[in-house]
Amino acid sequence: MRNVRVPSLVAVGALSVLISLLTPTSAPTPSTVSVATEPSPSAARQKPKPKPHWQRCDAKSPAAFQCATLEVPLDYGDPGGRTIDIAISRLRASSAKERRGVLLLNPGGPGQPGLNLPVDPVVALSKDVQRQYDLIGFDPRGVGRSSPVGCGLTGGELDAEHPYTPWTFAKDVRWARTVAAKCRAAAGATLRHLTTRNTARDMDVIRGVLGEKKISYLGFSYGTYLGAVYTQLFPRRTDRFVLDSAADPTGYGRGMFQAMAKRAEPAFARWAEWTARHHATYALGRTPAEVRGTFWGLVARADREPVDYEGTRFTGDIIRAQRDTFSRVRKAAAWVAGLKRAAESGKPPPYGTSGQPASRRPPEPAPGFPSDGDASGTWAVLCADTRASWPRDPERYRSDAIRDRARYPLSGDFASGIKPCAFWQPGSEPRTEVDNSVRALILQNEWDPSTPLAGARAMHRALRGSRMVTVVGGEGHIVNGTNSCADRSATAYLTTGRLPADDLTCRPRDRHP
Repeated sequence: MRNVRVPSLVAVGALSVLISLLTPTSAPTPSTVSVATEPSPSAARQKPKPKPHWQRCDAKSPAAFQCATLEVPLDYGDPGGRTIDIAISRLRASSAKERRGVLLLNPGGPGQPGLNLPVDPVVALSKDVQRQYDLIGFDPRGVGRSSPVGCGLTGGELDAEHPYTPWTFAKDVRWARTVAAKCRAAAGATLRHLTTRNTARDMDVIRGVLGEKKISYLGFSYGTYLGAVYTQLFPRRTDRFVLDSAADPTGYGRGMFQAMAKRAEPAFARWAEWTARHHATYALGRTPAEVRGTFWGLVARADREPVDYEGTRFTGDIIRAQRDTFSRVRKAAAWVAGLKRAAESGKPPPYGTSGQPASRRPPEPAPGFPSDGDASGTWAVLCADTRASWPRDPERYRSDAIRDRARYPLSGDFASGIKPCAFWQPGSEPRTEVDNSVRALILQNEWDPSTPLAGARAMHRALRGSRMVTVVGGEGHIVNGTNSCADRSATAYLTTGRLPADDLTCRPRDRHP
């Protein structure tokens, strides 16, 4: 398997970080088939499901890439009630003789479309895997072409970066209330059913209409939590599940933001140590203390006078908001060195020379789709799933942000600040507790800023039949395609069903890529 660029699990950064790099420029146009039954064992036996009406996704896609649309219950507790669309896609196994089933793909999020994944070149599965599986993409409910929700959020309301200051806190509370209120007004009857449990049920409907007894699955980031929920609800229909960069199922909700901030501190300390050893290259300090002093000096300077760099005016808070960068030591050192030169010279360097990737703009929505669909979908799923983990009292967020800024200076206040979930209506069901013995393979980098190693270990404990592959020294979010040792394990499991005999430790091919 090779590299797949996926968004982080509801990264604490601006929601533009969550915009999928996998979304096609022109979305496929599926056809429709109605499925209005609860995907329960009894329903599956009693009511045969209609076959999808497949057609070419669009003129730009390969002819073999086909799309269809299912109708599923909005509320599985009321299977005869209102329905919504679920858009699915398929790329058939390259060998009819070797075909063994379907492999569903999810890019993460929550709130990210996955319809185009089977043909996206960055999800380049090995030929052995492609021979054996029909690759199935889908847009989760409320997202993309699956009855998307839109809240009518403005540009400013899309920004989820809210560092704590006493003079902006009241404004931040108003922002969180406004986002929740706008979403409730625009899609209130729908929001409470846009849950991970219901998306897992939708996956089982997909399984049923495809005529499969079981599904296999490859999910990234938040997609690991979605996959784990499926194993909990449908353990007998779970075949080979690969969970890349696993979320902590016990901390899903407000706790995952706070875990990211906690993990950012040792990553920053590691970066300072590495950068001090490379002072001759980056000139940021000969000791870790000097490197840290250089960084915090830049933050203070940018608070007084923003630094123009790489097309952005960096304030101190915007610099701190780049906390995920420090999981990749070389890129972080090059970026901070470039920022320092820009601050000292007063002139921005030539664009694109920092070694830090330029900021990506969110893809333009397809005509007829909500302009704020990605952000709205993210808040809809996250808040409906985890409303119980968010205090209602705004003062709790103020005190937590002050406390966590002191504990975790890089981003503690970002992580503990108020979010729209504080004012969301509860989802239709409580969060799923994952605790089963289903077999699965978990892939994890040691220095993952978005789904920290401790969370992946928690997923491993919850899935007692799983094995875990840890890339010691591995940097960044998502393992797939970055480590041949981990890739071999995933390919072997998907093609043979054999998990490693024990948990496996891999070494990075380049310790600091």
